[in-house]
Amino acid sequence: MPGVKPHVIVFANEKGGTGKSTTAVHVAIALAAKGARVACLDLDHRQRTVGRYLDNRAETIRRTGQDLPMPVHATHTAQTEEAFEDVWARLSEGADHLIVDTPGRDDHYARTAAALSNTLVTPINDSFVDFDLIGQVDPETFQVKRPSFYSELIWDVRKQRARADGTTIDWVVLRNRLQHIEARNMKRVSDALTQLAKRVGFRLIPGLGERVIYRELFPAGLTMIDSKAFGAMGLAHVAARQELREMMAALQLPDQQAAAA
Repeated sequence: MPGVKPHVIVFANEKGGTGKSTTAVHVAIALAAKGARVACLDLDHRQRTVGRYLDNRAETIRRTGQDLPMPVHATHTAQTEEAFEDVWARLSEGADHLIVDTPGRDDHYARTAAALSNTLVTPINDSFVDFDLIGQVDPETFQVKRPSFYSELIWDVRKQRARADGTTIDWVVLRNRLQHIEARNMKRVSDALTQLAKRVGFRLIPGLGERVIYRELFPAGLTMIDSKAFGAMGLAHVAARQELREMMAALQLPDQQAAAA
């Protein structure tokens, strides 16, 4: 439908190594597999992980002839506002969902994308090293002392967006790589996240585990959605697919196709 805007899902974290790009690709393919029109924008022109992941996927489709769900995608390389607006508009046209992957550092265009998002996803690993991005804790009690600069930045972005057009940005903190964390530490991190969520207003959901399979799928551009494309499934594959299903349900993304019908 002309004039219908996509639901914008931005993956943002100023720290690398949190599974941000892997999660973004899996969300994109999961939505495309349901029949949604999905576009992906990679704002990290240095690493370009999402762009390379989807390039690999396109090559697998070409080489094998398999019919795999495939989002359209682009990388923002020209550092001008006009170029950013052009690629954003081009990818948004006709899309149900626009998924944006941002660099693992402070970046002007990442901030702009966050301000334009409907769902803002911040993946973190379950450790106080990663928690420090969004808040600070007392070293003895592990109680939250204050939100971080990043949390305050997102708080301000959400207030500005609400004033500008009445949109509520759904901020989701995604807990990746849960299972290999020592139990007592995991509970301390969990308690701190719960405290901070109440203070700054994000939702807390489980993400993807630390599994070798995610790294192995990258060269072919495959995801856990594509289990039929990579042969027999072991227990780790089954568990990973279940993680993905639970994460997608917890994200609570709107059905843009039903809304447009």
